[in-house]
Amino acid sequence: MPTKSDIEYQIRELKMDYINLQGDIEKLESTGHNDQVAKAEERLANMEAKLAELNKQLTEL
Repeated sequence: MPTKSDIEYQIRELKMDYINLQGDIEKLESTGHNDQVAKAEERLANMEAKLAELNKQLTEL
């Protein structure tokens, strides 16, 4: 069972990855790599789902 600090660490790490990926998407869009943009946006959606799950776990502790 993960501890509160474990979950908080995972959330911070995921948020940093999310922000980096948003920046990557902006670069890809500006250079016309639409196929890679779609894949990156799918990864963002997966990250959002994971964040929601982690936040739920945090409130259940």
